[in-house]
Amino acid sequence: MKVSNKASMIVDKDFTVGKVDKRLYGSFIEHLGRAVYGGIYEPGHEQADEQGFRTDVLELVKGIDVPIVRYPGGNFVSGYNWEDGVGPAEERPARLELAWRTTEPNLFGTNEFMDWCRKAGTEPMMAVNLGTRGPDEARELIEYTNHASGSYYSDLRIKHGYREPHRIKTWCLGNEMDGPWQIGAKTAHEYGRVAAETAKVMRWVDPSIELVACGSSSLNMATFPEWESTVLDLTYNHVDFISLHQYYGNRDNDSANFLAQSVGMDKFIHTVISTADYVQAKKRGKKKINLSFDEWNVWYHSNDQDRKLDPWTVAPPQLEDIYNHEDALLVGCMLISMLKRADRVKMACMAQLVNVIAPIMTANGGPAWKQTIYYPYMHASRFGRGTVLVPLVKSPKYDAKDYTDVPYLESVAVHNEEAGEVTIFAVNRHLSEPLPFEIDLRSFGGFRLVEHIVLEHEDLKAANTIDAPDRVKPHGGGSAAVADDGRIEAQLGKASWNVIRLKLA
Repeated sequence: MKVSNKASMIVDKDFTVGKVDKRLYGSFIEHLGRAVYGGIYEPGHEQADEQGFRTDVLELVKGIDVPIVRYPGGNFVSGYNWEDGVGPAEERPARLELAWRTTEPNLFGTNEFMDWCRKAGTEPMMAVNLGTRGPDEARELIEYTNHASGSYYSDLRIKHGYREPHRIKTWCLGNEMDGPWQIGAKTAHEYGRVAAETAKVMRWVDPSIELVACGSSSLNMATFPEWESTVLDLTYNHVDFISLHQYYGNRDNDSANFLAQSVGMDKFIHTVISTADYVQAKKRGKKKINLSFDEWNVWYHSNDQDRKLDPWTVAPPQLEDIYNHEDALLVGCMLISMLKRADRVKMACMAQLVNVIAPIMTANGGPAWKQTIYYPYMHASRFGRGTVLVPLVKSPKYDAKDYTDVPYLESVAVHNEEAGEVTIFAVNRHLSEPLPFEIDLRSFGGFRLVEHIVLEHEDLKAANTIDAPDRVKPHGGGSAAVADDGRIEAQLGKASWNVIRLKLA
C-alpha cells in the first residue's frame, strides 16, 4: 500500500504531558540463563575485573546510561532465599531453582549486585520473595541492606564486609503473583493482604523507601484489570506504584500486525491508569498511584530452543532471543508509548539487560556485542530526558489483523530545557514506502538541527551476531532540515527508527 499523504506533528512548549523520570529507562537482571553467570559476572574472562565483573559489559551498560536495574527476579525471586547469596562464597549452598529448572550456585548475591550497580553507575530496584516467604523475610532483608548498625542483620552485613548500608530505595513486593506458573501464586485478595502487611513492616524499618505492588502479569490475563482493582484496594495506603508486564512477538510472521502491537500497549497503560484512579476516587485519596512498567520487551524467538534444554544445569542459554531489525522498531514504538504517558509511567525496566531477551549479548569467554534493540533503547535514554510535549499527530493509517486505524507514524517529542534541546523520536511503520514528516515547533522560536539519526535496513529480519555485530546499526544521514518558516521537514525511510535532535536558540 502506498502512503497517500504526509504525516505531521505539532508540539507546543507550554502543552506538556509530564516530566520524564529517568527511571523510565531502567533494566532488569534476573538469576536466569546467562544474565548473571556469563553475562555481567564471569570470573576468569580476560576482561573481568578483580570481582569477576565483565568490564566490556559494564561499558555497554554505561553506553545506555541505565538509571535503575531490577533484581533478582522475576520468577526466580518467588523461591529465593536471600541469605543463600551473602557471606563467604565458599559457604553458600547450591539450590535447585524451580522457576527455570536450573541449579543456582549462589556465587553472586545481594552484595555483589550492589557492587556491580556502583560500577555500572545505576541504582537497584530490589524484589522481595512473596511466593515461598513473606513479611518476615522482607523485614530481615531490608534490615540487612538499609539499617546502619546495632541489630542482628545490619551487623551481619558489616561482618560480610559492608560497613555502610546499601540504602536501597525502590522495592518490588513480589513478582507476577497472579500467574499459575509462579511459585506461591495467589489470588488478588491473598496477594493484596500479604503485600500490605509486608509493606508495613518494611516501612517501619525504613520509612524512606518506595514500594511497587504487583499488577497483572500481562494484559491477556483473565483477571485483568480486576486484579489491579482488588490489589490496590488493599494496598493503596502502603504502595507508590503498580507494576505492568508485557511482551510481544511475531510468531505468525505478520510484520504489519507485529509493529501495530504498541497500540495495544497504549490501551494497556490507559486501563491501568484508569483503574488506579478509580481506586483513588473510591478511597477519597489524594495520592496518585504511578506505574512501573518493570518488564517489557519482544520475546518469542527462543521459545522452541528453550523447550529442548536439559534441566538442572548452571546458567544454560535460556531466553536468548536474537533480535532483528523489526524487533528494534517495535521496541522504539514501545518506548514512545511509555513516553506519551510520562505523567504516570515513572519507572520501566526492559527485560532483561544481558543475554536473556536482552540488548547486550556475550559469548562465554568471548566478546560482547549490541543487539538491534540496543539502539532505540540507548537513544531514548540518552536524549529522552526532560519534559514530554503533548503530540498532536496526523498520519495516514492502516488496518492490521488485530488492530484497526494504526498510524504509520509513531512519534513523540521531549524538551530538555536544561540542555536547550528538543528531541523527536519517530517510527515509520510502513514496510515499503518512506513517509514525509512535517514537525511544527514554532512556539520555540529559533533552533538548529543537530542531527537526524536513522536505524534502517533493507531486511526486516537482519540481526547482529557474534560474527556480524554491526550488521544493523544507526547512521547520522537522515534527511531532516529546517524550513524557512521554522518547520522541520523530514523523509522517514520505510520501516525506520528516527531521532531528530534540535538545539534551541
